[in-house]
Amino acid sequence: MDDAYTLDAVGLLCPLPVLKARKRLQALATGDILIISADDPAAVVDVPHFCAEAGHVLVSADTDGPIQRYAIRKG
Repeated sequence: MDDAYTLDAVGLLCPLPVLKARKRLQALATGDILIISADDPAAVVDVPHFCAEAGHVLVSADTDGPIQRYAIRKG
């Protein structure tokens, strides 16, 4: 996903990763992809829930050690 936008939310605790993602997505066009990096354990639940509630698509969710990466397509 070379054309994706990124958001580093490592070190932020709930609800900040989702709040920052919401703000970042507002500036993007429909269909754009935002990659979020986070280490908040609650993000595993919060990010998919946020996508479902806000009409975005959770394209992928991966874990690399303590870091979680989420790819969200703006709806």
